[in-house]
Amino acid sequence: MTNLQYIGQTAVHALQSSKTTLRLEQIASLRARGIGDHVDLPQLVVCGDQSAGKSSVLEGVTGLPFPRQDGLCTKFPTEIILQHTNTEQKIIASILPHASRPSLSKDKLREYRRQFESFDELPLVIEEAGFLMGIRGFKDIIQGPAFAEDVLRIEVSGPSGLHLTVVDLPGLISVANEEQTEEDVRTVHNLVDSYAENPRTIILAVVQAGNDIANQPVIQKSKRFDKEGQRTVGIITKPDLINIGTEKRIALLAKNQDTTKLKLGFFLVKNPTPTELTAGITSEQRQKNEAAYFSSSPWREENLNRDRVGILSLRMYLQSLLDQHIERELPKVREEIRSLIAKTEQEIAALGEERPTIGHIRLFLSRVATRFDNLVTSALNGTYHEADSVFFGRHDEEHSTRLRSVVHQRNTEFADYMRDNGQKRKIVTNRESDDSPEEEEEADEDQILVTESEMKTWVKEVYDSTRGKELPGNYNHVLLSELFHIQSSRWREIAEDHVTTLFEEIKSFVRAALAHVAKDEQVYLELVEITTVSLQSYKEIADKELENIWQDEQRQPITYNHYYTDNVQNARHDSLRKLLKKAMAETAAQDRNGKFHVSNNAMDAEKLLASLQRCIIIDMDGQACAEALAGLSAYYKVALKTFVDNVCRQVIERHLLSMLPTIFCPETVASFEDDTLRRIAAESEGSSERRQQLREFHEALGHSLRDLRRQ
Repeated sequence: MTNLQYIGQTAVHALQSSKTTLRLEQIASLRARGIGDHVDLPQLVVCGDQSAGKSSVLEGVTGLPFPRQDGLCTKFPTEIILQHTNTEQKIIASILPHASRPSLSKDKLREYRRQFESFDELPLVIEEAGFLMGIRGFKDIIQGPAFAEDVLRIEVSGPSGLHLTVVDLPGLISVANEEQTEEDVRTVHNLVDSYAENPRTIILAVVQAGNDIANQPVIQKSKRFDKEGQRTVGIITKPDLINIGTEKRIALLAKNQDTTKLKLGFFLVKNPTPTELTAGITSEQRQKNEAAYFSSSPWREENLNRDRVGILSLRMYLQSLLDQHIERELPKVREEIRSLIAKTEQEIAALGEERPTIGHIRLFLSRVATRFDNLVTSALNGTYHEADSVFFGRHDEEHSTRLRSVVHQRNTEFADYMRDNGQKRKIVTNRESDDSPEEEEEADEDQILVTESEMKTWVKEVYDSTRGKELPGNYNHVLLSELFHIQSSRWREIAEDHVTTLFEEIKSFVRAALAHVAKDEQVYLELVEITTVSLQSYKEIADKELENIWQDEQRQPITYNHYYTDNVQNARHDSLRKLLKKAMAETAAQDRNGKFHVSNNAMDAEKLLASLQRCIIIDMDGQACAEALAGLSAYYKVALKTFVDNVCRQVIERHLLSMLPTIFCPETVASFEDDTLRRIAAESEGSSERRQQLREFHEALGHSLRDLRRQ
């Protein structure tokens, strides 16, 4: 029966210290609880090309008799966990499925567990694992990948004197061949990359002495993933197989003086020969043979650093490196576990309470509704930090949860746009007969830009078409009504766009609020559907209210606002002022000094009266049109303010915003029938399982964190 070789006192000193023992026990405990699947843990990983001598290095470092048969340990990662105990040797094999596998396949691989006492059974275990992973070449599998990313975990407990975790990876392949496809090559490289990029992996880069070291893929990968060079150890193997005369080059490399350099340097080891392996060479005999080999010529003349030669020196170095690496990385591991605990607690909280009965469901939904109602009330009142500062903290321009602020902003934009562009005909100043491109760009598609003269012409045309029995110089009520209806014809479309815009903002807020209070996706989707139906019904009522307001504007203009009469009077005063100014200018022009004289002189008064007479409009229809234009301008301003206020208050506030608290509140939940409650918030089997998984994971994290606090 083949058991774990007892390494002896030298090996115990090489890979064992009291603190390292504690630390490695802690790490093994974390792996046993599955924490290693979520947090990168310190580990030794042996990487290198195929046939570089990785298995021999592993056996020399750990004392384990790694099988060297072709197609065994090189087809998938093999994780060896050594735990020193005073009991008899026990070996347990299991499989950790890769995350990319389907659920059913994962479950099948997780079911595999085999306990044995001798490493004589290891080849059989590897054969069984390869078959379960679906690797071609194992048992009767002839189709499938040549490598797998699943991990065979071998946990060894017994009087080994070691607490250590080491991973043997498949050898890197440079080019595809008949047995290994391009996909197989990529699989192995991706696999090695996934381990090498872990910042807590110590990379044991195994390179064969007879190869071009600088171009070895494992050296390139170590430089890529370990730029600081703090966790890569170069291991040169098979120096006995190099061409005679090339020893000096290998010696320079071993002394870290060649063109390829590593911050942690290289080690030079001699693997046992096939004959020695067949004879069952022991660890102590291997060390003696290795020492004799490097003490002989030509290596004796190369002045090699004895601390960097041989498997025993490698063990001793790895002990020191492990101590430093573990002590440096464990604080980070603790911090990541704390972060995972907080994240797990948040996810458990997001699932809400367990809801096994209809009473639990109703209570759960009532609490969700209460939280939603608080958010709505705070949003409408603008008291953003009273209910939930986290929710209301998201207030960028595109996705603000501060609803009252958004409403104010959109209403202000609506009022400004109506004031500047609500009119059908917009008077522009200093416009040539041909429209300038700049002015045309400022006008909406259905808006007309006109000069003051063109505006008067249009009023005259409407005046002519609305003449009744009134005498010349007067106009009837139909003229002002028709002028206003034409000039305000754009209001309806602008208001409808504004109401729709704000409705979308409200819907966006409701969904954000529901997502905040209902973390369960199914509950959220059901509540979105319910609230959307309610919101749509309120929108329809709001549209009818807007239609009523618009129809009011289509009736005969009516106002009791003194602002209208003030504006008409101001318009008349402006007209008189212009006439007087023109008359005064003409009077001054008749003076030989070009001055206007203010005196009691009858001649001066007569000149002024004559000028005023010439400025009086003789065209009575023109006088009527001017009065109508002044009335239109005054009434338009009054009606515009009223219309904007009515849209904002009667449509948006009354029918959209004020109804928000009723779309989902505790009273709503109380009205739900049992079937409705189950449809909305009954907990799915997946949620129950997920909660149980999270609780178990949270417990494992807590135990792990407590373990790591032990010094």
